[in-house]
Amino acid sequence: MSPRPKDSLRALAAEIDRALRAEGTPERAVQEKRYLKSALEHVGVPVPSVRAIAKRVRREHPDLTHDDLVALVEALWDEPVHERRLAAIELLNLHVDRLGPEDVPLLERFLRESRTWALVDALAPQAVGTLVTRHPAFGATLDRWARDPDFWIRRAALLALLVPLRTGGGDFERFGRYADAMLEEREFFIRKAIGRVLRDASKKQPERVIAWLTPRVRRAAGLTVREAVKHLPPSEREALLAARGKATAD
Repeated sequence: MSPRPKDSLRALAAEIDRALRAEGTPERAVQEKRYLKSALEHVGVPVPSVRAIAKRVRREHPDLTHDDLVALVEALWDEPVHERRLAAIELLNLHVDRLGPEDVPLLERFLRESRTWALVDALAPQAVGTLVTRHPAFGATLDRWARDPDFWIRRAALLALLVPLRTGGGDFERFGRYADAMLEEREFFIRKAIGRVLRDASKKQPERVIAWLTPRVRRAAGLTVREAVKHLPPSEREALLAARGKATAD
């Protein structure tokens, strides 16, 4: 199937923009922009509404090719509007079967330009995480991201491993390697991400999480530990919290 003309995809992006603005409110726009400390324009659309619009686009345009998808999400992204960028991410998540290793530069560009958890956390676990699972060679990219000076890229490397770990599978060894290297960072969004992945992994792999965290608990931030132990059995949870508390006292 031939790609669509670029003008038609720009027109579709404009249609999505109108749909988003119809769902937004000025009050919500002001609140979200302030909450996220965002430099982008906000139009005040709830996340479920953004997702519903993206799903409608997929339903009404089932024949989008890979090149169509890339052109559409780039047209959405290139306007500095938060909800347009979130819609671009949701479209990538919905069409992840169209993506491959050749799309790493696009995904990395979007992650670098996101500058907020509200976009990074929408893209990294789903579209990026699916590619990591399907294409083992993507691991080299994650290894590079885990050492990146930009903490949002390091956060993306952690969260890209989240979904399989949550369901009892995944590459815990790779996550553990990344988390160990970042464990003493002072950046809130890294501390929170490590704890979040451990928390979700503990639902299906509590023993593995306990075994990893126990010898490191005194190195970890209190935020990381509190997040990580939320779903552990009470006795193990209290023991880890006590050990972390003793480290603070020492």
